[in-house]
Amino acid sequence: MFLTGLGTAVPPRRFTQMECWAALQQSPQFPQLAARSRALLKKVLSGESGIANRHLAVADLGEAFVLTPDALHARFARHAPALAAQAAERALGQACLTPAEVDAAIISTCTGYLCPGLTSYVSERLGLRSDVVALDLVGQGCGAALPNWRTAEALLAAGRAEHVLSVCVEICSAAFYLDNDPGVLISACLFGDGAGAAVLSVKPAVHARQVEWKSAGSILSPAERDLLRFEQHDGMLRNILASQVPALAAGHAENLLTEMLNRSKLKRADLTGWILHAGGREVLAALQRRLGLSESDLRRSAAVLSDYGNVSSPFVLFVLERALAERAPGGWWWLSSFGAGFSCHGALLKVD
Repeated sequence: MFLTGLGTAVPPRRFTQMECWAALQQSPQFPQLAARSRALLKKVLSGESGIANRHLAVADLGEAFVLTPDALHARFARHAPALAAQAAERALGQACLTPAEVDAAIISTCTGYLCPGLTSYVSERLGLRSDVVALDLVGQGCGAALPNWRTAEALLAAGRAEHVLSVCVEICSAAFYLDNDPGVLISACLFGDGAGAAVLSVKPAVHARQVEWKSAGSILSPAERDLLRFEQHDGMLRNILASQVPALAAGHAENLLTEMLNRSKLKRADLTGWILHAGGREVLAALQRRLGLSESDLRRSAAVLSDYGNVSSPFVLFVLERALAERAPGGWWWLSSFGAGFSCHGALLKVD
């Protein structure tokens, strides 16, 4: 399987963390929070969190604090199809393909629900064929990009498709929640909205660098499910984010990397590129320590985190796009994401 096109998209409105802090203080929810909670929000939003800006699907920050189930669902329903289609159009353009040449479309999200799913709306916007294989994947959290690609790999290997459009889109502002739980508060400070799309094909692109998906693996640990997941509360999604997550993510990431390298008869020194999800500054620091990486190895993940916040499942596609745009050295690249489940995913890419 080869990556032949890649595109990303974010809402037009960008907000600094300090703007978010100022708006939060004016929100109706702020006076209801405990003093300790308000201090934590101030520390994260006005301190060195590793995030400078976030793009949110709201006209102004006051809108972000209209927290009712209907308002949050309307935000997702309006913006998720639009952002997904925008990223997909860019990926198709880079692949030099028309919508009619897409045989399958796979869309992942965890921040909202539509029935029919996003594939219906995005297929209509793009003008995909009526016989396109349309698959909606939900509930995989920040790690969803790689399971999405593994599904595309299966379709391509089975001869059911020649070109698969893979999309991850998250309207994290449609899953916004506030209460006195520290994990909930930190989540409100981390996440941004965005979409990433890839065209995955049986043959390499002739007009761009060759990026080949060579092998992939996953670790699923249901026993740790309650440390990172969504729950339904008051008719809204509420993010559970435990303090153990940075160490947990780094540990699983190292175990999976070791397993995949051994399986492929490679050494860690053979890797020339690191395309890693960054759940936040603490997660990135834990990955750096556990994997023995330099700041240079993680600079693209850190840059995406700073510019956009944690955009959840599309995050690794933003990092991969940046690495390709910067003409990062070829060779073996490690692509890894993790999220709800607890799940961790990784893939070896061969880049020429």
